[in-house]
Amino acid sequence: MTLDNILEEIKNAENILILTHESPDGDAIGSSLAMNLALKQIGKNPDVIIRDFPRTFMFLPGSKDVKEEASKDNYDLIIALDCADLKRLVGKEYVEKTNKVINIDHHGSNVMYGDINFINPVAPACCEILVGMLEYFDISINIEIGTCILAGIITDTGGFKYSSVTAETFEFTAELLRKGVNVSDIYTKVLETRTKGNFELLRRSMDRLELLEDGKVAFTYITKKDEEEVNAEPGDHEGIVENGRSIEGVKVSIFIRQKDEENSYKVSMRSNGSVNVSDICYIFGGGGHPNAAGALVQGNVNEVKEKLLKEVRKVI
Repeated sequence: MTLDNILEEIKNAENILILTHESPDGDAIGSSLAMNLALKQIGKNPDVIIRDFPRTFMFLPGSKDVKEEASKDNYDLIIALDCADLKRLVGKEYVEKTNKVINIDHHGSNVMYGDINFINPVAPACCEILVGMLEYFDISINIEIGTCILAGIITDTGGFKYSSVTAETFEFTAELLRKGVNVSDIYTKVLETRTKGNFELLRRSMDRLELLEDGKVAFTYITKKDEEEVNAEPGDHEGIVENGRSIEGVKVSIFIRQKDEENSYKVSMRSNGSVNVSDICYIFGGGGHPNAAGALVQGNVNEVKEKLLKEVRKVI
């Protein structure tokens, strides 16, 4: 059984490296920190690499353990969390130096790059997978681990509002609440508190928002210049794409933000359920979930916009 194989690899390893995807969201951060705390609980020596750590999640237990670079040249084991593709894995340069890679994820687009792959595309968050996994490993989910796990579940379900939420999601949350995890405090901090930079970027993106294709598509963008002018921090772009999806009649919301390269844009797409945006992003080398996906597309704002609209028109 895969869980037994994972447990055996963890038991046999001493130095373990925890990795997740670029531009980390709450699920990536929550699952990484929860795994770090769990491994410490059983006497292991883990390192966590998360670059561009958003200030929003600095309240989570174990956040001070996070490193931008590994402290060792070699590790016995790598555990990759919430990352569907090796291309997006931050710290992937360590994969070639490590004998075993365990890939734990909930994206249906996962390419199975691990030596052991534990993928549950039905789970609404990678953090939810960890609940069952840690219980199977007989690792106690204390308040600290539970806080990290719940932060991931809340962010990846949009506060329990997405269709991916199951009865199990609420059962897990109820159990964490019984353990003393402060659900309302986590909800407020990860979903209802904006940094000044996020607010300013949101305002600019809303000023530029266009309703296209008879109101079925919402499109907006921000540039590197925008981010510099508002002193944006890592993660300040999060949540902007959701504003387009909330408009009546919109089937697909598209938000693009300029990367370091002048003609390169990170694409975030959201759907109301009638369009599989993961399939669209896959065309551009990306992926994700049917209702939430991303990709990296080359071109200026108008070129990227037209490339995306060309594919969206085929399915709306």
